[in-house]
Amino acid sequence: MERPVRIILRRLIQSRLARTANSKRTFVGPTRSSSSSRPQLPFLSVPQAKNEQFRYLTTERKQRIKYELLLGIKWGLTGWAIIGCCVIGFWSVQQDWLERYYPTPSDWKFLTRLRFRLMMWCPERKDTPIPDWSLTWEYAKNVVERLEDPAIDGAGVTELTEGGIWIGDVGNAGFDVTAKSEPWRRGYYQALMQLAKSAEYLDGCFTPKDRKEAFFADQLIGPSNPYPRPIYPGQSNPPREEDVVRIAPPPEEYYMKILTTRGFSTKQKIDAALAQASYLEYKSLPEAAANMYDWALSLATENIVPAALPFDQKTLVLRDGARNVSANVLEILTSIATLKAQNGDVPSALPILVSVLRARRSLPEADVFAAPAGPTLGSAMSWEHLSVPPAPDDGMSPPVRDAQELCEEAGLNLYIGEIVYTSNASAREEGVGWTREAVDAAQEQLHKLGPKTEDHKAQQRCRECLSTGLTNWAKMVDRLAKDELSKQAASEVKKQKSGSWLGLWSEGTKKDTAGDAGRWAAEAAVIKERSRRAQDLLEDLEAPGQGISAPFRA
Repeated sequence: MERPVRIILRRLIQSRLARTANSKRTFVGPTRSSSSSRPQLPFLSVPQAKNEQFRYLTTERKQRIKYELLLGIKWGLTGWAIIGCCVIGFWSVQQDWLERYYPTPSDWKFLTRLRFRLMMWCPERKDTPIPDWSLTWEYAKNVVERLEDPAIDGAGVTELTEGGIWIGDVGNAGFDVTAKSEPWRRGYYQALMQLAKSAEYLDGCFTPKDRKEAFFADQLIGPSNPYPRPIYPGQSNPPREEDVVRIAPPPEEYYMKILTTRGFSTKQKIDAALAQASYLEYKSLPEAAANMYDWALSLATENIVPAALPFDQKTLVLRDGARNVSANVLEILTSIATLKAQNGDVPSALPILVSVLRARRSLPEADVFAAPAGPTLGSAMSWEHLSVPPAPDDGMSPPVRDAQELCEEAGLNLYIGEIVYTSNASAREEGVGWTREAVDAAQEQLHKLGPKTEDHKAQQRCRECLSTGLTNWAKMVDRLAKDELSKQAASEVKKQKSGSWLGLWSEGTKKDTAGDAGRWAAEAAVIKERSRRAQDLLEDLEAPGQGISAPFRA
């Protein structure tokens, strides 16, 4: 019995060994024998480091990474292309909008037209707290240089004489631009005027040699300025006096270039002379300003014989019954009278202003006093709005009494009222009357124009008259009220010292004085109420936005 069992066990062992010899080896190294008789289960043994090697960059993973890189590049380029198209579209719309407001001649090159628009727009931007006049001056200087360069936009611009003309203490004279078109000359004139205006604002400003930044003279560090004025927030450290240069030359250089340029109209030269005279007034040079006003007056009357002049050559007062007085003469005489009044020559200034006001009131009425019709669909889709507008009026003919002229009359009333009020203490009530009339006229014209008027120049002039008139009126009435109260207090003290037994005769005088004081106090209250109501006319409020996103905007 034992033998068959042994035979069976032997055969089983032999078959097991033969099966093991014929099977594949699944281990690279020899199997480590266990030194313990306990079973080696995974959850009972301590994990040991395995010497296994993996391929992190397989063929499939390479293809996946390559696909993701190509996809990222494609979407990145698409996104940047969309952003670039949006920026180009916004810039194009902005330039079209600027071209509508500041038209440029078609015979200028692209960069000249671009910088001209930026030059005109920079001082009028609403998104900056103060105008950047240094940047405006840079744009204007570049435009003028390009227009005077024969290789760019100055072909046909010649000097008045060979080698040019030098004006002492001012600079070079102008050029001969008669060969250029009228839009070209007008744009060149506007660039020179903007250059001169920027130089006025930059007068007394300096810039460091190593960077472009404007500093006032009292902000520089040096022996002549031991206590520098603090800089504005956002400015860098102020430089020393020896490390700076002037930003712009004196504005007289550009005004004289306009006055000596051949090809500008008489109106353009008169405006330049008036602007320079105003600047000289600001610099407290009344004699030089008077000379510039005389120059402007000679330009306005150069085609009129002395016997036919509408004003007296000595007093500059317009003659009674003078007709067809040009707009240039009226404007210049008003400026001359204002200069005389500011320098104390009231007896000479007041008759000039009164004669100018009389002449303006005798002007013919305007034929149409209505806002122009809005643009149609055809005109909005056409290119006509991009063309240069026609040349403005030369001012050699008498104006008509439109909205702007009526506001000019209101300004004359303000001048006369202020002069009368300050020159004679007994005529203060008359000065208040002139000022009150000016406020009524300016407010009436603003109501007629409306907030959506196209005549922005007249609207701005009326707003200036109304704002100044309300301020002057309030100051005049407040002073009269204080004077009346002081007189009343002095009268009361005097009556108490020398009064009757029962004070019967002093009651009537007391009531009259109280009535006068109440009159000026009541008028002051009226002025305050009118000033509150006039804020809607003085402020340019925008209507709330329309559309789906309007409720979500502040």
